[in-house]
Amino acid sequence: MRHLWTLRAFYLLTGLSGGFFGPYLSLLLERDGFSSSAIGGAMSLAMVIAIVVQPLFGLLVDRFHATRTTLALTFLVPAIFAFLYDQQNFLLIVSVYALSTLFSAPQAPIADAYAVGLARAYGTTYGTIRSFGSMGYALGGYAGGLYLEHLSIHLLWLPYALLCVIGGAIAFFLPREKPSSVVRGSIRQGMSTLLKNPRFVLFLLGGFLISETLTAFNTYFVLAFHEIGGSFADTGIALFIASLTNVPAMLIAARVIRRVGREKTMLIAATAYVVRWGVQVLIPIPSVAIAIQVLHGISFGFFYVAAVGFVAQTTTRELQATGQSIFGMVCNGLAGIGGNLVNGFLLRAGGPTLMYAVCAIAALFGAVCFLLVMRVKDAAVDTTKALLDLSP
Repeated sequence: MRHLWTLRAFYLLTGLSGGFFGPYLSLLLERDGFSSSAIGGAMSLAMVIAIVVQPLFGLLVDRFHATRTTLALTFLVPAIFAFLYDQQNFLLIVSVYALSTLFSAPQAPIADAYAVGLARAYGTTYGTIRSFGSMGYALGGYAGGLYLEHLSIHLLWLPYALLCVIGGAIAFFLPREKPSSVVRGSIRQGMSTLLKNPRFVLFLLGGFLISETLTAFNTYFVLAFHEIGGSFADTGIALFIASLTNVPAMLIAARVIRRVGREKTMLIAATAYVVRWGVQVLIPIPSVAIAIQVLHGISFGFFYVAAVGFVAQTTTRELQATGQSIFGMVCNGLAGIGGNLVNGFLLRAGGPTLMYAVCAIAALFGAVCFLLVMRVKDAAVDTTKALLDLSP
């Protein structure tokens, strides 16, 4: 049981550090005189790095069983270079951000794989562990807003570095044993076979469309919120509300899925995205932008849990990692790159209204994809047979 609480503390620190620093990085760059397009380019570069390094770190962890050390490095390396964010040099800051991303990007997939195995070993659920990350992000986002009400944004790196050091220290107290066996398979062959499944392709397309809209919140919400007159303190409240709603959403998602199915749950999430962005187009005022964040849990939380389950259902036990890798590359990596570039351009060209309007349309098309997933003939049986032929 002590190991479970250690892992929950680790997730709490991932949320605290990420929520305290991540949402305000775009504002830091803007205060240094850089446009939203330039900021989007920098964020996209980081996502390219994330796509490349995630599978490489995964292979290293699988081969050398260095989970604790790797998770510690995902905190400690960004902490070491955090002070350089104080330098008002775009190229230097982008380089530091890229270097930090090189080590921090593998944090989520490695920690999630670790958490799933440990949860199974102790007879609990992944959601009861992962929810601590959402709670931490909520608290971190709120604390960051309060911090910036009184101190310069160029000092934001100080508490961020401290939180990272604490998180890195906690990683060394995680249990040494490997929590779960690693499923091995050919990613190239598995990808080729899975992409022949029309339901899986439609799922990826829908996931890409709604995930790229999420950068409007993750990367640009602070900038957009300030454009419509929001304060630092109110920014923290909005981030707190959004992240906090993830906690109950992830805990009840399993019940919703059992009742209506994974596909309908993803459709519900996509619809929530449409409403979330659409309301901010129609009523662009700070109080509404804060209140509408209650939909974050239904939109992001429901989709994430249902999507992971859909991938697990579509792929065989022998190639679960292949399916999840494809999902991560498309809905986190590629969607992050596209979303950062497009939403950065839209924010600069037409402000928050244009950005949120395009996001609402993209989310609507995503909902149509999930509706088609429900209607297209299930190709999972044929895909499963093909995947079994690829298994070692």
